[in-house]
Amino acid sequence: MSVRAHMRLAGVALVLLHAASNVTTAAPETTPRPPLERGTEVALAEISDLSASTVVSAAAAAVVMPSLAAQLRPQIRPVSPQILAAAARPMDLSPVAPGATLRPMMRTPEFMQQVLFGRAKKRRGSVCGVLDIQGEVAGDIPGKLKGCGAKNAVRVRSVSGVALSTPALMTCDTAKALNKWVSRDVETAFGRSNRVVRLRVAAHYSCRTRNNRPGAKISEHGRGRAIDISGFTLENGTTVSVLKGWLDKPTRKALRRMWKSACGPFHTVLGPEADIYHRDHFHLDTARHRSGRYCR
Repeated sequence: MSVRAHMRLAGVALVLLHAASNVTTAAPETTPRPPLERGTEVALAEISDLSASTVVSAAAAAVVMPSLAAQLRPQIRPVSPQILAAAARPMDLSPVAPGATLRPMMRTPEFMQQVLFGRAKKRRGSVCGVLDIQGEVAGDIPGKLKGCGAKNAVRVRSVSGVALSTPALMTCDTAKALNKWVSRDVETAFGRSNRVVRLRVAAHYSCRTRNNRPGAKISEHGRGRAIDISGFTLENGTTVSVLKGWLDKPTRKALRRMWKSACGPFHTVLGPEADIYHRDHFHLDTARHRSGRYCR
């Protein structure tokens, strides 16, 4: 058989193959894949080397086996539920994009005025340059004994919204350490749903020796660097004392966690296991030690 005859049979096979694919696949008018006519020249050159019987057999197989032709084109992708929901959405409904949110519009001028007034009031009552430390300036405190006294002392009423049972006299370094400890570890020590709202102050500034022993060194309380905390009052009105709560199963983990976390903001931390003098409170001070922090 001549080359021309081969070419003629190849053309007939391609027409049959193309017709079979159009009938069986029901492809959409616009398909993401190119039509089968693309690259026909290469296909004709390859088919020209085949015999007439092989070409006819290939064309017949394409007609008899439509499933093969159906795999040549992709299936139509189903419409997603998101597209259907967007199409069913009323046209007059206001958009819900972040750029069109109504939340900023709810901040009325009266509301903003209350916020600014609250900040200004808080700023007027703050000390040590920290809004969360509320109190009043006490100035320099002279000491009755040698080594006592405090410079630029403040009288603190609350830290991070947690009130002190009595205004405590201390230096700003001590006040900042107390504020950091309370805001980071104390306020939510017993759970976020039952926050600490009040600290029971056992001692603050006092010109005396350590543990009130005659001849001992001046206590850090006498320098305004120390504060003793003996209990914590919660939102539900319960007060957890260090003396009892240190061993009680429901509270001992929280108290021990607070005692440990205080050794960071403060340089000296003494608890119920330090000695007999601290069985019922936490002693916290900001005294510097050559060997680093001292926590027992």
